[in-house]
Amino acid sequence: MNTPKATPRAGRPNQPPPPSGRLTSGRIVRIHAGQSHGFILDADSREVFFHRSDTSWGTFNTLLVGDTVAFELIEDRVSGPRATGVRREAGPDQSPASPG
Repeated sequence: MNTPKATPRAGRPNQPPPPSGRLTSGRIVRIHAGQSHGFILDADSREVFFHRSDTSWGTFNTLLVGDTVAFELIEDRVSGPRATGVRREAGPDQSPASPG
């Protein structure tokens, strides 16, 4: 009997690849720091959910309402739109975070 072989992924052999979406940008409209999530208003005027784990390391604690961010938009039929890879964009009144 010939059984199909699973394609192993280094470090995560039995988990699906992380989701990827369409690169876009928006503005932070709400942050619930105690619950570790927030919402971004995208170009289509939709509120997009993001979790602390969807941001770069240390970024979540520095985000403020009104900040412009870039992210990957994932459309989920069940839970709605979600942002991953959230990172601050430097705008005219914002400067990128300085290293160190």
